Amino acid sequence: MEEHIIKDGKYRYIEFGEGAPMIILHGLMGGLSNFHGVTDYFPDKGYKVLVPELPIYDMPMLKTTVKNFAKFLEEFIEYKGLKDVILLGNSLGGHIGLLHTKMFPEMVKALVITGSSGLYESAMGDGYPKRGDYEFIKKKAEDVFYDPKVATKEIVDEVFATVNDRMKLVKTLAIAKSAIRHNMSKDLPKMQTPTCIIWGKNDTVTPPNVAEEFHELLPDSDLFWIDKCGHAPMMEHPEDFNTILEAWLEKRGF
Repeated sequence: MEEHIIKDGKYRYIEFGEGAPMIILHGLMGGLSNFHGVTDYFPDKGYKVLVPELPIYDMPMLKTTVKNFAKFLEEFIEYKGLKDVILLGNSLGGHIGLLHTKMFPEMVKALVITGSSGLYESAMGDGYPKRGDYEFIKKKAEDVFYDPKVATKEIVDEVFATVNDRMKLVKTLAIAKSAIRHNMSKDLPKMQTPTCIIWGKNDTVTPPNVAEEFHELLPDSDLFWIDKCGHAPMMEHPEDFNTILEAWLEKRGF
């Protein structure tokens, strides 16, 4: 992925294909590469797929909030001259997508959330401050997936480096607190944007009842399950994820 990154002003992003714009929003511990199943598939199906690097660790401490990430996303959309975007977010990325859609509904044609925060936050900052213990971090990373083998050494090393960087750790906890403050249960019933909810049946970070609650609260939503799957369906079962999403986009005429 690194070789495809476009550096443009204050933005770093990857972009593939032409057509309806689909913007992918990564999570707190997730990099751009988590979505290569999606970025490899959808450009051939008539979508322009963009993955901006969110400034999770680059904003001043007081601005490290879900709301400021949603504003950053809006600035990126305007900078790229896009409209009628499809937002696809995992974990914190889903929360940013939800909040952006609430703040700028006219910009978003459709929303796709998977393992999203926004309703249930206890997992985000839970237990991370155990620095220096590689085995603990490895176990934490493996717990994100149904199949622990998906947590490659590369993924574990990246998380380990993050939690052992004091500033990044402090910001991670600040984001977790901000996510709790930005609970969206009261906002969701007013949001009319068509939403596709794709969830792992075995997600222990944001358990299945969270998906059911999103489905219940969002007026125009469809809920799909992927079996033997944890918190990151697009990484663990990319083919199933793409099949579900493509069928939904087709059915909805997006």
